[in-house]
Amino acid sequence: MTETLWIFGYGSLIWDPGFAPVEAVPARLEGWHRSFCMRSIHYRGTAEAPGLVLALDAAEGAGCAGLALRPAPEEAAAVLADLRARELVSDAYLERELPVTLADGRRVTAVTYVIDRDGPQYCALSPAEQAQVIAQAVGARGPNRDYLFNTAAHLRKLGLADPDLEALAKQVRRAAR
Repeated sequence: MTETLWIFGYGSLIWDPGFAPVEAVPARLEGWHRSFCMRSIHYRGTAEAPGLVLALDAAEGAGCAGLALRPAPEEAAAVLADLRARELVSDAYLERELPVTLADGRRVTAVTYVIDRDGPQYCALSPAEQAQVIAQAVGARGPNRDYLFNTAAHLRKLGLADPDLEALAKQVRRAAR
């Protein structure tokens, strides 16, 4: 573990990190892209009717804009323990320490959660298939579509709008009618 804890948020950690960061800086992670490639059986769906949540999927030439979050040093151990309990609730994510570039030019190593492509929750669906699932799924943390809409809205607010998420949100709104 690096001396200073940074966490890279690319989905719900942007708008619901579960802690009050002392620093939250737009950041970019190279070699990965944000993708609805993880079946959610806990938070945004169930085992019987899985939803979809975002994960980072490796892709040559890709990059993902997100938010680098730094907890207070005295809270770092507790934040990391809480984050692991939240993100590693199943075997879908792999925890990695990856280099990110902050908007102010600093390069830091951040704890990042990436998809386990060999795990049972990994999936590769077309945008139309994703929209159908997201429009209908509901889990312990509410409707799957709220997760998508919140993430897209917060990325827009940060000036990091994701065109793929925006297009998917439009499809989900149509499918949910």
